[in-house]
Amino acid sequence: MCLQTPGAGRQLTCLLCPTGWSQGGKRLKLLPEAHPSPCHPLISWTSLWDEHQGMMPGFDPTSKDYRVNVFLRQQWNDPRLAYREYPDDSLDLDPSMLDSIWKPDLFFANEKGANFHEVTTDNKLLRIFKNGNVLYSIRLTLILSCPMDLKNFPMDIQTCTMQLESFGYTMNDLIFEWLEEQEAVQVAEGLTLPQFILRDEKDLGYCTKYYNTGEHPRHLLPPPRHGSGVPLTHWGSFPAGKFTCIEVKFHLERQMGYYLIQMYIPSLLIVILSWVSFWINMDAAPARVGLGITTVLTMTTQSAGSRASLPKVSYVKAIDIWMAVCLLFVFAALLEYAAVNFVSRQHKEFMRLRRRQRRQRMEEELVRESRFYLRGYGLGHCLQPKDGAGEGPGIYSPPTASMLLREGESLRRRYIDRAKRIDTISRAVFPFTFLVFNIFYWVVYKVLRSEDIHSVP
Repeated sequence: MCLQTPGAGRQLTCLLCPTGWSQGGKRLKLLPEAHPSPCHPLISWTSLWDEHQGMMPGFDPTSKDYRVNVFLRQQWNDPRLAYREYPDDSLDLDPSMLDSIWKPDLFFANEKGANFHEVTTDNKLLRIFKNGNVLYSIRLTLILSCPMDLKNFPMDIQTCTMQLESFGYTMNDLIFEWLEEQEAVQVAEGLTLPQFILRDEKDLGYCTKYYNTGEHPRHLLPPPRHGSGVPLTHWGSFPAGKFTCIEVKFHLERQMGYYLIQMYIPSLLIVILSWVSFWINMDAAPARVGLGITTVLTMTTQSAGSRASLPKVSYVKAIDIWMAVCLLFVFAALLEYAAVNFVSRQHKEFMRLRRRQRRQRMEEELVRESRFYLRGYGLGHCLQPKDGAGEGPGIYSPPTASMLLREGESLRRRYIDRAKRIDTISRAVFPFTFLVFNIFYWVVYKVLRSEDIHSVP
């Protein structure tokens, strides 16, 4: 095997092929024989290094995924590649030789998209050490799925997972382990994200998978014929294979600055604006109704905008509760004026009722007077009062115009005072209730639930 060396004065060095290298290099694609299965599986040590300015530069809550640029480094031992003839401790091989040697069949289990980097050359590194250790490094851009729980949005902490799994080799042949001599997962210094803070702790663990495999002793046999006595359930049932898998969990805490400026503060000001109608004269109906309808429509638009950039989930989020309560307050302020206007006009209904009652009394008095005149002519026995009603001792006298005017003015003032009292009470009740809601809301989501989230490992 001839290797191109980068050292000065050495342009081409020939090295004897190690044991197990056959014509065309196809032999090395097999699992190294120094680790016979199933007793001694081959172990591949893996590490990750973020090489860009941000770990999750493309974190998208709508599609529930994130984009990451990493160096993936794998190390394993293949004794067939050990050498003693070459003086250097390691050899850097051309990436084109990757097709000629065996390498772990690693893939990302939660990957939604990926691509290699080829500018200006293939971003791959293959290094072989004297003892047969192999270092394989590659630069990748990955789009990985990240299921999110948005119940506490936008005061949530998300956990995004990256899973590295073996595609075809079971744990009898291959085992992935995180590199222990140094930090297995490293993040670039000065990392900044627009909406998140990446917490320092990163959970490294294992996610061993179990799948049905084709390693059945009779998997090459044809299916049993009908009536042969072999149950169909016994044919084609494959045992579960155990596949190695390692994972790293990134914890991202959302920053509220954007949502405070764009959502919470504007909605808070809209609610306060709706309370201005309590100080406007109740007779100014166009002003109070226009203000109420404007605040309701603005809050509706604000609430719809808060949901536009989020996935459609069936549960209630923290920002949904805030927007719903704000909409309820501005709608209640509009209904408050409807109640004030209704109460202020009740004196007219009362006066109409009093006029109806006076009209009835006058009609009854006229009937009584006509009965008196007929009795004077000797016809009293023909007009006996019904139900034992006797003759009234007095004669009803209708109130004068001044009395009616004073009575109407008194009723009007009474009901207008009641309507003004509703406005006065609303000026205190609405702000106090909204203040109580704010205390309860922020204590629950920023203190209680935040402590529960941080206590979860």
